[in-house]
Amino acid sequence: MKSFKGKVLFLDRSDINTDEIIPAKYLTEITKEALKPYLLEDLKLDGFDPKRDIPGKAVIVTRSNFGCGSSREHAPWALEVNGINLVIASGFARIFRQNMFNCGMIAAEVSGDVIDHIFKEYSGRETEIEADIQRETIIVRADGKEGTFPFTIGEFDKALVESGGWVGFADARY
Repeated sequence: MKSFKGKVLFLDRSDINTDEIIPAKYLTEITKEALKPYLLEDLKLDGFDPKRDIPGKAVIVTRSNFGCGSSREHAPWALEVNGINLVIASGFARIFRQNMFNCGMIAAEVSGDVIDHIFKEYSGRETEIEADIQRETIIVRADGKEGTFPFTIGEFDKALVESGGWVGFADARY
């Protein structure tokens, strides 16, 4: 199973689409590794520089409707190859969310109030988050502060994540 903890990249915007996650011009690449340098290169967000802000991050906290737009597995792959296996948002595009689970990654959906609280209390600080898939909680830590927040994940999606994704799940059962 992948690691679901680490330093946080805060993206304070709703409706970040798959073209912003990985631009369509790179969809002809034949390896996940080839996608690595292009993650979020087209994201327009004040003060955001992907070359500076992504390295060393393992978790994204963002607003609602993350992963909207065209359906493509390349978006989770680009996150994964950059070491980001956990995205926390108040909502996800349905296909993107399932693609995350299919890749053995977590798309943790929490309420808008929780997202607002996390941004207010932790954004702008050196923040770390850990997801506990068994307890269905995320633990947020920064500057001596700690908060624990619930999320839900269906049994099938949990099994996908625990198996490392769809391929591992199918190999173990078929």
